[in-house]
Amino acid sequence: MSKIIIMIWVFVLGSIGYNTLPEIMQFVTLPFKIPITFDWIGAILGGVIGYLAGLFTHKPIERSLNKVTHIFSKLQLSYLLFGSIGLVFGLIISWLISFSLQSFNIPIISNYLPFVIAALLGYLGFYVGSSRHRELTAIFRSQQEHTNIVDKEVAEGFYKYKILDTSTIIDGRILDVVRTGFMEGTLVVSKHVLRELQHIADSADSLKRTRGRRGLDILNELQSDEAIQVEMNDQDLHETEEVDLKLLHLAKELHGVVITNDFNLNKVAQFQNVKVLNVNELASVMQPAVIPGEQMKVNIVKKGTEHDQGVAYLDDGTMVVVEGGQRHIGSSQHVVVTSSLQTNSGRMIFAKLVTNQKSLDHKGYHD
Repeated sequence: MSKIIIMIWVFVLGSIGYNTLPEIMQFVTLPFKIPITFDWIGAILGGVIGYLAGLFTHKPIERSLNKVTHIFSKLQLSYLLFGSIGLVFGLIISWLISFSLQSFNIPIISNYLPFVIAALLGYLGFYVGSSRHRELTAIFRSQQEHTNIVDKEVAEGFYKYKILDTSTIIDGRILDVVRTGFMEGTLVVSKHVLRELQHIADSADSLKRTRGRRGLDILNELQSDEAIQVEMNDQDLHETEEVDLKLLHLAKELHGVVITNDFNLNKVAQFQNVKVLNVNELASVMQPAVIPGEQMKVNIVKKGTEHDQGVAYLDDGTMVVVEGGQRHIGSSQHVVVTSSLQTNSGRMIFAKLVTNQKSLDHKGYHD
């Protein structure tokens, strides 16, 4: 790379010397004759200066090129594509302008100004194309996407893209929800979520490691199911380091909805006007309804927080607080529902013991 940089310096400055020195020497009279023409003298002088400049600058230029290469390797394809298109348009415009400059007889304007204009317009075109790549991508995507999903505007309550967060993938229930057909659209998995899952799967803590591997298994099942549309998103989203905030930013860009189990992320999303689907809330509303006076049979497993209370759990995990149940810990009892309470963390049922347990057992009552 260093040799190439030096050669470029030699070629550029040699060319400048070749074209410039004869123009300068027209205004200078020498008392002696020179055996070679001034253009070749200018080329030699420019080449020597270029060689010296290359020796002093090739290392910092090489470091700068390596940094630029590293930056470009991390850029999105759409960024480079639309930036390149803008660059081409800028160069075309500069090429058209250069024709009008050829009419000038001043060498500096006709020979060198077009290069300056090409550099400026090329940079401007690349900047405009790359800075607007997300809007341009969205335009092309909206024109080219023809799926079987019913097309609706976001304002009508339909969100095609469902962005999964880490907690939802590890939880795993989203796989069953999607397979039932209750959720339409495309599941989007950000590369930041995938990186976080890999980090959890490599954790030294055995519990975290198990959770991370479970999340990766769920992802593999989602991708292997042909009936489920899964899209991996590789946007860098450098605006923030927090994965949750990256997902909210991605949801705004894609006009999508975030699927999560994280209560705090739910609140932050509401504050930023981002639509959220909470799997825990879905599970809560899908639980069978209970009404006061309904009877059920539960297994009391521990004492409650208040005096003489016992605690039982239904098959779906709903907590049942039984008045007077502390004396019956470890046994199955018939209870009658007195009330229920719906909270952000789930549902609680309050009940009391049925007075005539033996009569119900004799009738063969089942929960």
